Amino acid sequence: MDLVCPLCNGIKDTVIRCSICSAKMKDNGPIVNFLDDYSPYLSNDITQLVDGAPQDQCVHLFSCEKCKYDKRVKINRVRI
Repeated sequence: MDLVCPLCNGIKDTVIRCSICSAKMKDNGPIVNFLDDYSPYLSNDITQLVDGAPQDQCVHLFSCEKCKYDKRVKINRVRI
């Protein structure tokens, strides 16, 4: 069994509200995808080592389209 991010794999949808204006924030994907041009194509075994989160979490970047606030949210990985 593998640990996978439920958001990255479309298993679950999470609603995060902006702490500034209370609007629904957009999930822009895992933070590691923003490191360089090739990071979205790397194996999870490699990218999990650079986001600073434990192996059982995936850090996603959420942004508010209304006020432009953004934040990182740790998502617990699930076993499949």
